[in-house]
Amino acid sequence: MNEQRLLELGIELPPAPKPAGNYAPAVLCGNLLYLAGQGPRAIDGSLHYGTVGGDVSIEHARTHARLCGLNLLAAARQALGTLDRVERVVRVLGFVRAVPDFGSHPHVIDGCSDLFLEVFGEAGRGARAAVGAGSLPRGITTEVEAIFLVA
Repeated sequence: MNEQRLLELGIELPPAPKPAGNYAPAVLCGNLLYLAGQGPRAIDGSLHYGTVGGDVSIEHARTHARLCGLNLLAAARQALGTLDRVERVVRVLGFVRAVPDFGSHPHVIDGCSDLFLEVFGEAGRGARAAVGAGSLPRGITTEVEAIFLVA
């Protein structure tokens, strides 16, 4: 059903991301799938860099958070074989590289959360934290990790 929903929405997932270090992109532990943090990588492999509230607008950063969500879905599909095994989003943790006085971190990470709601319906609404960061790997704007309940 989740795979069908992607088709209905016209959403194309990027290739599953390769680890940028010594970690697994996904770890299945019982019925929980832990997904490593993903950055704003587009289908063509390009990343988005900058500082939100500085040289990157909130709306652009919101689209970057959506890209993080697409990469999380791609990692989940690779780990599970299909997104149809995802029963619900349990938790989302989003990081926003922002200027020190920035305060709209939740609005930025809504880009990812909104995607999960589109794909999974109400089961896409998990617990969440959205925090600011002075730096992120390679200067990316956003990074998001997630935990999914799976069948």
